[in-house]
Amino acid sequence: MPEVIFGRQSLQQVGESCLRLGAKKVFIVSDPGVSEAGWLDQVIDSCREAGLSYSCFSDLTTNPKDYEAEAGAHLYKEQECDAIIGIGGGSVIDVAKAVAILATNGGKISDYEGVDRIEVPLPPLVMAGTTAGSGSEVSQFSVIVNSEKKKKMTIVSKSLVPDIAIIDPETLSTKSAHLTASTGLDVLTHAIEAYVSIAATPMTDVHARNAIKLVAENLRPSVASKLNNEAKENMAMASLQAGLAFSNAILGAVHAMSHSIGGRYPMLHGDVNAVLLPYVMEFNLLAAPRKFQEIAKLLGENIEGLSPSEAGKKAIENVKQLSLDIGAPQRLSEMGFEEEMIAAISELALNDACMITNPRDISAADVEALLRKAL
Repeated sequence: MPEVIFGRQSLQQVGESCLRLGAKKVFIVSDPGVSEAGWLDQVIDSCREAGLSYSCFSDLTTNPKDYEAEAGAHLYKEQECDAIIGIGGGSVIDVAKAVAILATNGGKISDYEGVDRIEVPLPPLVMAGTTAGSGSEVSQFSVIVNSEKKKKMTIVSKSLVPDIAIIDPETLSTKSAHLTASTGLDVLTHAIEAYVSIAATPMTDVHARNAIKLVAENLRPSVASKLNNEAKENMAMASLQAGLAFSNAILGAVHAMSHSIGGRYPMLHGDVNAVLLPYVMEFNLLAAPRKFQEIAKLLGENIEGLSPSEAGKKAIENVKQLSLDIGAPQRLSEMGFEEEMIAAISELALNDACMITNPRDISAADVEALLRKAL
């Protein structure tokens, strides 16, 4: 687990955090949206105040590609940097981690797909999440698109857990309602999938449960107003706790499928999760009815007198209603997903690392059926 600095204006501690890790010249990974919002300037100011030299890299797209990570690693070495700052959402932080891998271990990022392929220690990593979504600032994951195969590669290694994670809820105030909804439903998906994962433990359950409750109580008001500081702070905490949960318990079929779709289509990861989550919950209910009963309670449902399975169904309806209330997409087809891709996407999803910890055994036919329901 990284050192976590949480709270308003904590972004100002980025430079001093790098200094504590022995950095002299930092490589700052960002994206155009973060730069336009003014958060990159805050990070640069913090580095200057700490007496650090820096180089910036922000040539990134949604669902970041292998060649973007490779370009970043080339610049990192060319500029002779010795630490990395990621300031942004999951895409930025995943690229920052990929740059760290390539700068020290060499090769192509596809060489590291899977579990525990990183051999050489990484440079110091300080990650500042700005979306209350991915949880990547505290996780052992990096997800990068293989541009040749058009699929997302999941890289899993304890080496990818950042040294210091900075979560400043103020950064959430510049996000659109759509992005707030999308990233918030990604948090809920992380929490639910980690909670029902076959690798869940009492420790991950504590974080997952807290995250589910915080999302249920705060996502609607956070989408409704950029100025609701309490809701933003609680969503930032939900993202952090869901990140700690899934980094250790891993995820499930929703993420295996959304990774596969995201490699082919330029869709927001959280939007895809939002559509898939209720259908995968229905599928998994058979495997973990008591956990789904608890999820219903955490979501605020009255489950008195209901069997675990009946309560679980209420949890699924609650998630559907939340998604509707905040204007999230309801079908994959409305985002451009095509029926003829179902077989290929199903095959990719079955081989994703996240599928291993899904609580219910799943076949290619099952994945195809779920995608057809979500279409």
